[in-house]
Amino acid sequence: MRIDVLTLFPEMFPGVLNGSMLGKAQEKGAVSYHITNFRDFTTNKHNKVDDYPFGGGAGMVLMPQPLFDAVDAVRSADPAEPRVILTSPQGKPFVQKDAEKLSKEQRLIFICGHYEGFDERIPRRLATDEYSIGDFVMTGGELAAMAMIDSIVRLLPGVLGNAVSAVTESFSEGLLEHPHYTRPADFRGMQVPEVLLSGNHERIAEWRHKESLKRTFLRRPDMLANRVYTDQERKWISEFERARSRGK
Repeated sequence: MRIDVLTLFPEMFPGVLNGSMLGKAQEKGAVSYHITNFRDFTTNKHNKVDDYPFGGGAGMVLMPQPLFDAVDAVRSADPAEPRVILTSPQGKPFVQKDAEKLSKEQRLIFICGHYEGFDERIPRRLATDEYSIGDFVMTGGELAAMAMIDSIVRLLPGVLGNAVSAVTESFSEGLLEHPHYTRPADFRGMQVPEVLLSGNHERIAEWRHKESLKRTFLRRPDMLANRVYTDQERKWISEFERARSRGK
């Protein structure tokens, strides 16, 4: 996969993209990162990338010319057709299914927003996708792009040491992940659940499934809105509801 990032602050990216799993993914040849300052594509003498909005109002708006020209330039570096992604508080919420879908692409181009927003011709004619990472406003789209890149690249074949991890973790199966424990089995009087020490893999799998459902029920009930429950899951949900009514 080739990932291009168009940003006004390219110095923000090397530490993130060259570290941890993202750096190892590039070392393995699973991905290559290319950071471009789209200010380099301005045609005005002051190198401006923003201007006042037509009709008045607060803030400055990113002009279309530098970004259209920058995308044209990076497109020419690779024949594969890219997805062009805007980071924007107006975009649809970025979720795990989006990361899984985008991890199957050959090319991604991220455009990091700044100021009051984009000239509307950019999302309408230049971008293929527009994503938000949450209902809050940031100073720019760089951190959002980094978060999305991290979630996508870790899913590329061979990047994670244990491929099963990407399948069983939070959100991949519509539930939050179950609790984890490691040594020691008794730490300051806090005990690891007996079932995890039993060696009975069937019981352990059932416990993990139940705990995932319970954690999702308590912390993110919105994720269960469209879930089709099994008979066993319905029994567990009734159990969770009774415990909650008793304040447990």
